[in-house]
Amino acid sequence: MGYIGQGQDMIRAELAQRVFAIDALADAGPAHRIAAELEAVRALAQAHGLSPAVTVIHALDSALSRGEHGAIVHGWLAILADAVGSGACDAQSDALFAAACQVRLGG
Repeated sequence: MGYIGQGQDMIRAELAQRVFAIDALADAGPAHRIAAELEAVRALAQAHGLSPAVTVIHALDSALSRGEHGAIVHGWLAILADAVGSGACDAQSDALFAAACQVRLGG
């Protein structure tokens, strides 16, 4: 079990680094580049069962497609960083992060 936990820790650390790098792009990077980077994060998160992160990425993709950028995207990325850092992989966590996205969307 320790090996699996350590592997998940390494995946979460890699995802966190990628989210940090995307955050650095959020002000100057074109939306299509941010979306491509998010797709790589989504694929890795999904492959490792980090479904709350996938949930947030879907909401973030929608925000980008609506034309959101800059500071607004930083807020979405903060939710994504929380989802990655939580290490949660269950339906309740999915629902909590989906609710956070709904609040962000409305707010």
